[in-house]
Amino acid sequence: MADPSSYRPQPGQIPDSPGVYKFRDEHGRVIYVGKAKSLRQRLSSYFQDLAGLHPRTRTMVTTAASVEWTVVTTEVEALQLEYSWIKEFDPRFNVKYRDDKSYPSLAVTMGEEFPRVQVMRGPKRRGVRYFGPYAHAWAIRETVDLLLRVFPVRTCSAGVFRRSQQIGRPCLLGYIGKCSAPCVGRVTAEEHRELAEEFCDFMAGRTGTYLRRLERRMQDAAAEMEYEKAARLRDDIEALKRAMEKNAVVLADATDADVIAVAEDDLEAAVQIFHVRAGRVRGQRGWVTDKVEAVDTAGLVEHALQQLYGEESGDAVPKEVLVPALPEPVEPLAQWLTGRRGSNVSLRVPQRGDKRDLMATVQRNAQQALALHKTKRASDLTTRSRALEEIAEALDLESAPLRIECFDISHLHGEDVVASMVVFEDGLARKSEYRRFQIKTFQGQDDVRAMHEVVSRRFRRYLREMQKAGEWQEQDAADAREDAEGPVGGPIDPDTGRPRKFAYPPQLLVVDGGQPQVAAARRALDELGIEDIAVCGLAKRLEEVWLPGEDDPVILPRTSEGLYLLQRVRDEAHRFAIRYQRGKRGKAMKAGALDAVAGLGEARKQALLKHFGSLKRLRAATVDEICEVPGIGRKTAEAVVAALAQASPAVPAVNTATGEIMEDELAATQGTAPAERGQER
Repeated sequence: MADPSSYRPQPGQIPDSPGVYKFRDEHGRVIYVGKAKSLRQRLSSYFQDLAGLHPRTRTMVTTAASVEWTVVTTEVEALQLEYSWIKEFDPRFNVKYRDDKSYPSLAVTMGEEFPRVQVMRGPKRRGVRYFGPYAHAWAIRETVDLLLRVFPVRTCSAGVFRRSQQIGRPCLLGYIGKCSAPCVGRVTAEEHRELAEEFCDFMAGRTGTYLRRLERRMQDAAAEMEYEKAARLRDDIEALKRAMEKNAVVLADATDADVIAVAEDDLEAAVQIFHVRAGRVRGQRGWVTDKVEAVDTAGLVEHALQQLYGEESGDAVPKEVLVPALPEPVEPLAQWLTGRRGSNVSLRVPQRGDKRDLMATVQRNAQQALALHKTKRASDLTTRSRALEEIAEALDLESAPLRIECFDISHLHGEDVVASMVVFEDGLARKSEYRRFQIKTFQGQDDVRAMHEVVSRRFRRYLREMQKAGEWQEQDAADAREDAEGPVGGPIDPDTGRPRKFAYPPQLLVVDGGQPQVAAARRALDELGIEDIAVCGLAKRLEEVWLPGEDDPVILPRTSEGLYLLQRVRDEAHRFAIRYQRGKRGKAMKAGALDAVAGLGEARKQALLKHFGSLKRLRAATVDEICEVPGIGRKTAEAVVAALAQASPAVPAVNTATGEIMEDELAATQGTAPAERGQER
């Protein structure tokens, strides 16, 4: 680990001007590229006290061995140079976007003598007009099949085209009227190019003008009693309208825009883009990225725009780009987009109306893409097996940990201290095995003490249940020996036939925390005489794996499936603990609203809340309805109504939110928790 002060430049050496800088490691490899309005201010920020840096930034500067910079004249030039260097060096600490799948586009090879319409994937090529991308290749082929009736552009490969030229006969499409057959000279190269340009104009959204032109020609043909020609034009118009109907109308007819949304968590982010041309969604694409560097939503947007438009031709940049957050400052990015397009580009956050609604739709798609990405990665059997093997190898375990239990502590400023236990078997969550704990011996901000208590309680229960199972087996040993299947005790309760709650021990116990929490968990197991369970901790931010008694953590590669599995286990324990803690706080807030009622004890408060389901419904209830609750008389009911009427107006809003949390609490093992607040653990 390098000391940043060993390669820190002298303050006078760094220019106070825009530029781009590169950090290199001890082998000379570029590990990070960044840009700055003022190189002096930006680079100085990297060489402050390490404790004040973001953990990922701290890792980067301690991995680097040197820094260098290049001065440019404007921030726009800095943006362009940064993008070029990121593409060239692929730095490990920069955001890395990767397509979640290969999106096909409809391409027209305008650079050829006889342009060809085809489906293309991969990098963009010079001299090719692209439309889309589309979700599926079959969607492109359906659209092209409808349009070839009106725009009979060549679709055959170069080999088929040359063969038709040699034999003097067109292919099947030429015979059925879906190709103008330039291969045999039915149209000249100029006429065929004009057809291709009309095809491109129609796909670019300029549909109204062409449809009106066809309608006038149809009417003229009918007036001149050329009914066959008029019928052909009518069918052409219907084919074009069917092709247009395949794209949903979302904005006004003249709107050309790209709508970008981001869904993110601490480790990854998903970006979704809807391409809207002439008010219709013409294409969609998405990426998933590892958040390797410390970057917020605005930074993700900036990287996404660079990825999206960095290699595109100017006509791919629309007049308007709608984003969820604007980078600061926004002017260089807007100027860069304007330079790419060749005319003004509006970069903004939609605030109201149809565009805001469309942004919400794209945001939902981004959230689903992120969830699907995580689900696919977690559900793949081969990936899960590799993850367990990597964990076993990294922690020096005798075998893969098929059952993993993870513990986390949650509280709000030391109050309502709770803990969670989540279980993963074969790399998948076993939600029926989740358990929740309320810290009983103390209240306060002492995660180490709480962790010791929770682990002790969990494994004391395990030992007691194993002792009960042993007594049952001893009493029934004779019968069990006669049974070929052996005793059915152990983890199975003989009375219910169901697994005991704490009967299965894990091969690996994971705690959310670093050295202190790991030591507390190991101490709790040692006090109980349990030695065959491995213990580790996963510390947030730097994602280090700590082992008992070790001074240095185990560092798993960022791309490691083992690390990803440990992160999922840790995050699930954190989610479950937060949900339980919020639920307890919600109950206290609800019951607290009834404290003003004299003589109303805790049992009757809970009976009222249970009967009506929420404080909002209790507030709306009449005296007679409240009297229906067992144990509540008329005098008490009147006092409840009076107390709730005098309550603060803020109480209903707070309890409405809490009521939703309580409903979600019933399905805590089914969904995902809301975003955790910073002050909660």
